[in-house]
Amino acid sequence: MATVSQLYSYPIKSCGALNHARITLDERGPLMDRRWMITDTDGKFITQREIPVLARIQPSFANGSLVLNAPKMSAIEVALQHEASPIRMVQVFNDLCEAWDEGDSLATWLGDYLHQSVRLVRMTDSFVRPVDERYARRPAKTSFTDGFPLLLLSEASVAELNNRLIVRGSESVPISRFRPNVVVNDCAAFAEDDWRTIQIGGMTLDVVKPCARCVTTTVDQATGTIPDHTEPLATLNTFRKQGGKVMFAQNVIHHAPGTLSVGERVQIIE
Repeated sequence: MATVSQLYSYPIKSCGALNHARITLDERGPLMDRRWMITDTDGKFITQREIPVLARIQPSFANGSLVLNAPKMSAIEVALQHEASPIRMVQVFNDLCEAWDEGDSLATWLGDYLHQSVRLVRMTDSFVRPVDERYARRPAKTSFTDGFPLLLLSEASVAELNNRLIVRGSESVPISRFRPNVVVNDCAAFAEDDWRTIQIGGMTLDVVKPCARCVTTTVDQATGTIPDHTEPLATLNTFRKQGGKVMFAQNVIHHAPGTLSVGERVQIIE
């Protein structure tokens, strides 16, 4: 039976990951997952697609604050609870979302690191960003994700991809390239493609849609560089193309708030 082997969250969209033994899920997904986002001065989202070095911005939480670290930068923090700034509209893909701007100090820090004018914003507590109703089996919402609360991937699927990369003369890639929330082991490669409803501990989750992959998968998450501009997308394109897009990993929606823990079994309901 498949088992949860790794759990991740990404407090700031397209920035560094946090590794968890246990995560709490609220209505939007993992607590604090992609609640923040970096935008240009017009409020449009910025990701590793455009700026790979975003991967080197490492968020963490300490003493009631979100803390940001990056190479050759002094740490900077913003309190989780502080007087809210005026609400502004920001854009992630085709969605307009209500957000609070986290202030000039954070914007200057990020601008100094990224060498361009940007802002750090946080989704307001009351804003509802629904998931794509074409795929959801029940009403659900998400944060500044690419569209769904959770991304699930098996270690076996990555191992199979790496086997094919090596045969083609390319380097293997770590699972971090695909920025999953839930990683499972003890199942066959791509077993997750056939799951529709699963139970992990006390949580019931719908597996709703394959994830279309982009150039972020070419970014080394440890260095913020692109070792090979073609891989792993070129290899994925040989066997994971559906409807003109490369699909790898599965988008997941949880039925209700709860917790997930490493070591829990994955029961296939449907």
